[in-house]
Amino acid sequence: MKKTIMTLAILAMIAPIIACAPTNTTESTGELLDDSVITIKVKNAIVMDPALKVLQIRVTTFKGRVQMSGFVDNQQMVAHAGAIAADVEGVKSVQNDLIAK
Repeated sequence: MKKTIMTLAILAMIAPIIACAPTNTTESTGELLDDSVITIKVKNAIVMDPALKVLQIRVTTFKGRVQMSGFVDNQQMVAHAGAIAADVEGVKSVQNDLIAK
């Protein structure tokens, strides 16, 4: 009986750790927070850049990989937005799916 209670207590302690463990298709809680910060930094950098200042760019981040989608005025803005995103701390790669109108 004591052994069963001890086993259940140990499982109760490690269950939250296992539940937050990342897989190929999910993120841990820490990774999710990191990605949220990266997304905010990329959006801020785009809005603050005088050559861009566009709100039509959607930014998502998964495990440090940033994906941008939306519309911009020209191909130069597509390339510039990709460069801006790549320079943000924590960004591992950028998938630039922006479309020039």
